[in-house]
Amino acid sequence: MSSDVVRVIYRKYDGTPHRDYPARRLAEDDLGVWLGVQAGTRSIYHGRPSVEQIPFVLLVPHQGWWTGMFNPPPRTSEVYCDIASQARWEGDDTVHLIDLDLDVVRRRATGAVELRDEDEFAEHRARFGYPDDLVVEAEAAARWLFTVLGDGTEPFATAYRKWLALVV
Repeated sequence: MSSDVVRVIYRKYDGTPHRDYPARRLAEDDLGVWLGVQAGTRSIYHGRPSVEQIPFVLLVPHQGWWTGMFNPPPRTSEVYCDIASQARWEGDDTVHLIDLDLDVVRRRATGAVELRDEDEFAEHRARFGYPDDLVVEAEAAARWLFTVLGDGTEPFATAYRKWLALVV
């Protein structure tokens, strides 16, 4: 039997804390594990205590160098994907990810897709010595997400809405 609550831990490549929060396991399907976070959830954000103001759903894919965060209004990003290491599960109640700086975002109002934080990726690549294979995987994931967030590919089009409805 799998745990109802999953601790989601993102660190930067050098091991510094990035994000850390509990999430409710909503489902697991062929895409990955769907996790829900409600408003009021205590979290760590950029290494500091925080409280989630807006609920969201996180998809942790079975395979892939990314996670997908699906947001309701009033958040301006409808979908926010972090480029990250492949998920490493510790039992069924903790998932570890390394945030690799790049983000791919789809804006709610316009549907525009943006690649963000390329400068941070370049800076950290030099500072932390990202291996070449990691750079290749991260850049490939960003290119793929940039395409699929704009072309109607699921789960980025509408499939996530049933899970988001459970936390809003």
